[in-house]
Amino acid sequence: MKVIRALVVDDEPLARARIVKLLEQAEGVICIGECKNGREALRQMRDYQPDLVFLDIEMPDLNGFDVLQQEALKPLPFIIFVTAYDQYALKAFDVHAVDYLLKPYDDDRFEQALAHAREQIQTRENAELHQKMVHMLKQHEAQQTPGLQFLEVKDKGRTLEINVLDVQYFEADGNYLIAHTGSRRHLIRQTLQSVADALLAGQFLRIHRSLLVNTNAIERVQYDGNNQYTLHLHSGQALASSRGYKTEIHQYLEARGEDA
Repeated sequence: MKVIRALVVDDEPLARARIVKLLEQAEGVICIGECKNGREALRQMRDYQPDLVFLDIEMPDLNGFDVLQQEALKPLPFIIFVTAYDQYALKAFDVHAVDYLLKPYDDDRFEQALAHAREQIQTRENAELHQKMVHMLKQHEAQQTPGLQFLEVKDKGRTLEINVLDVQYFEADGNYLIAHTGSRRHLIRQTLQSVADALLAGQFLRIHRSLLVNTNAIERVQYDGNNQYTLHLHSGQALASSRGYKTEIHQYLEARGEDA
């Protein structure tokens, strides 16, 4: 069963301490941090990506709803609101909160909310596992047929063929494509998507709408925060990813046995 990584956000130290103590007694849950205001919560949710957040509503600077509206947090973790005010209950469920703990609450009510969160997290984990299996099957099917091996390029009026395995990365340039092979650049009259579709699965990694990187050219992957990475190539080149391709990078790292 997945270990649930929880974050506690409340401007009252005693309220935070109680939740942390209850989490310590719960099986299969770890508390990865505490926050005393909305800005701290935003930073830790963005950097550590918890599975579950116990979130107060009325706090200094950003309140709980303000935090959840930040684009940097998409997709959101599961949320259990913990508050002394009952007037926010309807709004809480409008943002798909797992539960709404109204202070003061007893231990049984806390366990009930945590159990509900476990069910929701397990459901999402099962769905993600299914998606991974479907992706693996598609990759296997794609590997049964040879992918693109050579590309025609123009060089001083001549037409040459380059081996795609010699390309460190492809870079989109309008309706053209630049193939980077060491110190040379080759202009190709194709789109990045058309080449990506023709390549053998696993040979290249899409990290940006304009970048397609040869996996054999990657030396290491550095996490920069906010679901963005820098890929360092053996050649010394550094390429920045965009947040929209975090899933592809996660899958690549998992295949290499590295943490995402």
